[in-house]
Amino acid sequence: MTAPEPSVRPEPAASPLFEGRGLTCIRGERVVFTGLDFTLAPGEALLLLGPNGSGKSSFLRLLAGLIRPAAGALTWDGAPVRDEREDHGARSRYIGHLDAVKPVLSVAENISFWVRTWAPDTRDVAAAVQRGLECFAMDRLADVPGKMLSAGQKRRVNLARLVAAPAPLWLLDEPTTALDKASIKVLEACVAEHRAAGGMVALSTHSDIDLPGARTFHMDDFAADTSGAWDALDAEWEAAQA
Repeated sequence: MTAPEPSVRPEPAASPLFEGRGLTCIRGERVVFTGLDFTLAPGEALLLLGPNGSGKSSFLRLLAGLIRPAAGALTWDGAPVRDEREDHGARSRYIGHLDAVKPVLSVAENISFWVRTWAPDTRDVAAAVQRGLECFAMDRLADVPGKMLSAGQKRRVNLARLVAAPAPLWLLDEPTTALDKASIKVLEACVAEHRAAGGMVALSTHSDIDLPGARTFHMDDFAADTSGAWDALDAEWEAAQA
């Protein structure tokens, strides 16, 4: 009798890797940063530091696919983000400076709007909204209109979206703004839980926040020598045309 061939087990799928190489950002005619490289794997975090105007917000918007790099490559699992913008939007959650809270909608209705927008396949939207409300202690304010909220409460509504409509990549632009110490502790725990489950985080701040093991980027380190940056862009453009 012929011995059966040994079964071949498939190789486990590699964890997704978010990566940027040689990134340059230009706003207007100003080179905001250049020569920026990064990698972000499941469970990892990037902490972005620097003064106003150093490029923290621009970098986060670039990571979200809201603006394109003037030079360099941004990839997810080796595939260019620019070629799969819808997929990238579905796997990322960007929370910017502005509080995207509609004043005439209640707290619960605001979060529900974002669940339906970000995660339209969610089966139980009410349950998802409740998870977000409870995580950031907003459940007692669920029926309060957005126009009645304080700045800190509006920020907590925004952050509750992360829990109500989860995704692998969180991009948070100064998320501690207007938060009290207790709410910052809740945010820290939320981020830690997200990372423990394999999530990724890039976060900018001017305040102290506990982000164990995060790689720190001082955005001033990537400030451009303007003439040199434009020369490099010209060379990259000429190479692309060759």
